[in-house]
Amino acid sequence: MSERKKLKLAANIDGLGWNFVGWQHPDMPTDASENIDYYVQQAQLAEAAKFDTLFLVDVSHVGPGNIPHYLSMFEGSTIMSAISMKTEKIGLSATIATSYTDPYNVARQVLSLDKISRGRASVNAVTSNPGGMVNFSRGHLTKADQYPMNKEFMEILIGLWDTYEDDAFIRDKERGIYLNPGKMHALNYRGKYFSVDGPLNLSRSVQGRPVLYTAGSSATFMDHASSYTDGAFIHGQTMEATMQVANGVRARLTVKGRRPEDFIVITSQNPIVGHTDEEAVAKYKQLLAFNPKNSIPVPLFFGSAERVAAQVQLWYESGAMDMLMVRQDHPHGLRDFIELVVPILQERGVFKVNYEGDTLREHLEIPKPAFRKIG
Repeated sequence: MSERKKLKLAANIDGLGWNFVGWQHPDMPTDASENIDYYVQQAQLAEAAKFDTLFLVDVSHVGPGNIPHYLSMFEGSTIMSAISMKTEKIGLSATIATSYTDPYNVARQVLSLDKISRGRASVNAVTSNPGGMVNFSRGHLTKADQYPMNKEFMEILIGLWDTYEDDAFIRDKERGIYLNPGKMHALNYRGKYFSVDGPLNLSRSVQGRPVLYTAGSSATFMDHASSYTDGAFIHGQTMEATMQVANGVRARLTVKGRRPEDFIVITSQNPIVGHTDEEAVAKYKQLLAFNPKNSIPVPLFFGSAERVAAQVQLWYESGAMDMLMVRQDHPHGLRDFIELVVPILQERGVFKVNYEGDTLREHLEIPKPAFRKIG
């Protein structure tokens, strides 16, 4: 374990939280999911604790059973751009659905966020659901279309982000030379779902390309993640199940000649933490009391700070995750994790005490990709 990079931490800043009742807590602003001051507060809290990145899980439709957060929430790239102006180091990630967005537009939005934040941007490119697809005139597409679209979409993102070589822009006023046109490359991509000529009108990222993630657990997901992305969100009901998916992704990386050490396996949990087990149980019961009909499953990471820190360390050291994304059930879930658990992880040498770079890739300890011409 001494040669392995330290645990990575992410904060999912999902406004009111990901359950039905957290908004009723007296300490939760009832408009938290569209309250810029609340988002900035959460982001700065995570940055002060040296979290590696922020995330925003997104939906693009209102449907039956939506949690309150999904009924009124910010669009990802917009809120992350606003947060970038109030933070200095922490990474910034939006989620987009490749089934109903346009790859050129997403490439430009995310690279713009990357430029604004000086190399801190990433995007989680996921498949979708029928509810979202009909809002973007794609209700005729089926589930069978989603992974092929996802593949084309990620190929286009990578290609557009490599429109310009690193030294393409001369910007020499005396000689009147702005660009070396030989270092600008059109994409000319032709797929079943997308056709994109390019080039993109933004220079290459200081971190090479924005960090690209995807999410899932299927064999096709593993194939796409190991071919195109820098990291993947996985899920399992137990540590063993999560570890199985994680090891499956790493095995695919090895087969394709990639180093698993250069890839980030991420899983999300919603810890409820107290100084003692009893205090954590009291917080959980407080949420249940708001509306017993909307029960909240007992979190996997649950109990005293020592207990939760030990769970996090075990999952990390077992290889079930490289990064833990903290989501909130309790309105103080992120704060409690930061104040109670993070110091223990730092004392044990599991998590860092300071940022050691400026870009997201530096935080994640994954290499800057070399320019590659697609096609």
